[in-house]
Amino acid sequence: MSDWDLMMPGMGLTAIGLAGVFLSYLGIANTFLTGMQALSGLTMFVGLVFLSAGILSGGVSTSNRAKATTLVIFGISGSVGAFALSQNATVTSLPRFVGVLLIIMIPTVVIAFTAMKIPQYTKPISVIFLLAMGVGIGSYTALGFVGPGAQFSVHPVIEQNQTQPAAPAPNVPIVSVAILVNASIKGNPNYQPDTVTVEKGNIIEWKNNDNTIHTVTSASDAGATFNSDIIPKNGATYQLDTSKLNGTEYDYMCTVHPFMTGKIIITAPQKPVIANVTIPKGASSQGTAQKYFDPAELSVKVGTTVVWTNDDTSTHTVTSGNSSDNETGTIFDSGISKFKAGTTFSHKFTGAGTFNYFCQLHPWMSGKVTVG
Repeated sequence: MSDWDLMMPGMGLTAIGLAGVFLSYLGIANTFLTGMQALSGLTMFVGLVFLSAGILSGGVSTSNRAKATTLVIFGISGSVGAFALSQNATVTSLPRFVGVLLIIMIPTVVIAFTAMKIPQYTKPISVIFLLAMGVGIGSYTALGFVGPGAQFSVHPVIEQNQTQPAAPAPNVPIVSVAILVNASIKGNPNYQPDTVTVEKGNIIEWKNNDNTIHTVTSASDAGATFNSDIIPKNGATYQLDTSKLNGTEYDYMCTVHPFMTGKIIITAPQKPVIANVTIPKGASSQGTAQKYFDPAELSVKVGTTVVWTNDDTSTHTVTSGNSSDNETGTIFDSGISKFKAGTTFSHKFTGAGTFNYFCQLHPWMSGKVTVG
């Protein structure tokens, strides 16, 4: 017969610990960073020792009480597990969770069985398991500080508004996504917009406006396609170059808060939109009826490339700004040596606005591009 006095506390502790482990490792509660998963694992460990010892007392029990206890444990674990899976579209920590369960269950069952059947070996077997755990935890901690791919540090993290990876090349459109304040609270809006459509080759930039850390991690493969790692709080950013992605949809999530999800839709790049401006002959001579840039004022859409063609017999420049400005050419500048007679100069406008320009050699030559 089983020992009901051992099985009762064992069942309770095991159920509490198992529920806590589920909640910790499947992302229902934000406990991974607070150490609750360790406390849950310890509770489950102690509960399993009592439960196993009670069931194995006097042999493997077949009593109705023992069967009922087993059904209760499976019922609790099944219901909590089903609820956890229903709340997470993608559970990236499931392999880790299975590993933790095995690490907890195997030693407890072995120790309990030894205590009931061959008690003289209980102490040495328990010492072996404890030493093995100590070596494992010590090695993990030590390698976390000094080993390859070390992820621990005794120094505080200096949070800087950095981008990962390096800043994109000029003239590449950047599509912004905000991580909203209080996004770490379940049920609140998190990514804005939560679905973003971009052309292949554009840059997507996430800005963390929340007061806690987040990640942007591809959900289907646990970060193999793209992964921001930790994005520091209060304005830090992460940039993703879509030129290396396929033209399809990608779900992503925050690994710190798995209920935060979003989607990227990559579309095929559109054919370039080109608008032409000509510098006609005689533009280097100032005159009432003389055209300098044709057309002098141009309205285009965002993403349009404007091509200036020098049909004059003189060298010119196409320089952003006005001749009276202190700083010119900060947005685009053809330079003198590259825009001689018969040559072209182009610039792609990736943002809306009004852009004045002129010729540095002939300041009366001016034009304007309106991008909307």
